[in-house]
Amino acid sequence: MSAKRKKNDKGPSWLEVGLGAVLSIILGTVLGAAFLIFKPVSKVTAIPKDAPSGAIYYIEGKEDFSRDSASEDIKKSFLAGETVTVSEGMLNGFLGDLAKPSTPASSDPAKPSPPPPPKPFDTSALNARMHDGKITFADTVTVNVLSVSMSVIVQETGTFSKHGSTFAFDPDEFYVGGCPMQRLLFLRDYLQNKLLFNQPVPADIAAAWSKLTDVQVESAGLMLKGPQS
Repeated sequence: MSAKRKKNDKGPSWLEVGLGAVLSIILGTVLGAAFLIFKPVSKVTAIPKDAPSGAIYYIEGKEDFSRDSASEDIKKSFLAGETVTVSEGMLNGFLGDLAKPSTPASSDPAKPSPPPPPKPFDTSALNARMHDGKITFADTVTVNVLSVSMSVIVQETGTFSKHGSTFAFDPDEFYVGGCPMQRLLFLRDYLQNKLLFNQPVPADIAAAWSKLTDVQVESAGLMLKGPQS
């Protein structure tokens, strides 16, 4: 009996102490990340000159709803393998079309289909802004957890480079709210596919993109160099 009491008086083992420390670090990291993610991001038209250090801002790219013949001509030239330059407004118009939901037909015409249940992450149309030789893709994502909805601005800035046989987006900066994610490679890839690049691309667009020989962000827009140039 005395031996058992003596063993209990020694306190926690090194394994228990180590496990407690690891759990404390993980909990602190999760709470810190949650604080940064839901930290408000200011939507502005230009970065303030007196912006405080560490402040995160969101500048929305221009949109073009005209859908004039020039947009259709550029699309036809792109699909034909020619070099085209897509302006910021045209690109956002295309991204807006991708995000339009397809409404399933109701079996009873007099009774409309019920709205779909909320997803854990509700996304909207992706927005693009070109600046300083780079492009920023952004979206306002609604996070639905335990009947509580919160909006978070997700934005990623970078350029395009060749990955294997096709061009892909290479982010230099990636923020979910105010939390930087660019160094967390595996989590970054998952989040950008889940929160930003989650819309299926039409087969003809994907096929033409796979044949590009160069992609550059220029002052006039996104330059897509086709194989027929």
